[in-house]
Amino acid sequence: MLKPVKFKTHHGGARDEGLLDFSASLNPYTPPWLHEMFRRARELSSRYLYWEKLEEELSNLIGESIAVTAGITEALYLLGIFTMRGKRRVIIPEHTYGEYERVARIFNAEVVKGPNEPEQLAGLVGRESVVFFCNPNNPDGRYYSPKKLRPLMDAVEDRNALLVLDEAFIDFVKGAKSPEGNNIVKLRTFTKSYGLPGIRVGYVVGFPGAFKSVRMPWSIGSTGYAFLEFVIKDEFRFLKDTMPLIWREKERMEKALDVKSDANYFIKNVGDTRTFTERLKKQGILVRDCSSFGLPEYVRFSVRKREENARLIELFKGSNAEDEKEHAHNGKQEHGVGEGDDVVVVKD
Repeated sequence: MLKPVKFKTHHGGARDEGLLDFSASLNPYTPPWLHEMFRRARELSSRYLYWEKLEEELSNLIGESIAVTAGITEALYLLGIFTMRGKRRVIIPEHTYGEYERVARIFNAEVVKGPNEPEQLAGLVGRESVVFFCNPNNPDGRYYSPKKLRPLMDAVEDRNALLVLDEAFIDFVKGAKSPEGNNIVKLRTFTKSYGLPGIRVGYVVGFPGAFKSVRMPWSIGSTGYAFLEFVIKDEFRFLKDTMPLIWREKERMEKALDVKSDANYFIKNVGDTRTFTERLKKQGILVRDCSSFGLPEYVRFSVRKREENARLIELFKGSNAEDEKEHAHNGKQEHGVGEGDDVVVVKD
């Protein structure tokens, strides 16, 4: 009678304690008011909470009309209620966050996969379809400016479709701008930028009245409520203080590891991801295997504090040295040079 959904997604984040976690792309710093916030949450936990007033204050602070949700995840499922019933066409880039497809399949939508480039994806947009686009994209961290998104936005507008922009990591992009449009829903979360994935609070920009009409009551709980109080009082000063620290470390990692990203995480081709991730795990470090993104030779890792990043960089370079040594050893055996044989090096 009730059958489980067969499509599964894999999420980052440590399942075991005691690991230095680079697999979850979070702000490595936490707000100075954290302990005070938890005390406030304890005070609030003895009653039902309604956050309409806080929602209005947050809207004023952001400068846009919003609907608060229990993170982006709740917003995705609310979107399913509105947009994906009745075999609605849902367009999803090939290498991106897997929860979009999971939600679409739960609501029995028609899933169409396309390239990650906005201009090419625009060609797949049908009448009244739904398009998911992560900006910056997860897992590669590429950010698309409003100008680069324009072909996709035009296609959505022309065909009365809906563009869902997941901006979970946009706070980490230096100088980022978010596009404006009538047929756009923007999903944002505090989970990443405040380094607190256990606190499920986010918000939606676009059609806020619709989202408010179907969201679950009391979904953010007393901790989420207290968190919003402190975020509003703080006026995003925490982000202004910590983002430059992350950007500085990001530049250092780019140079050290020959990687590039617009966000606070990178992907890197390591060949055998299973061997590589296990090797790092034995050293107490967790990175994300990107197989679930359709990138089986890549791992994703985030920017953390300087001393933590230094440790990861050292292990990456040590791993490369091990691979080169193993490759050289295999090469010798292929050419008939084994252990104990003399190798003559000829110099010009």
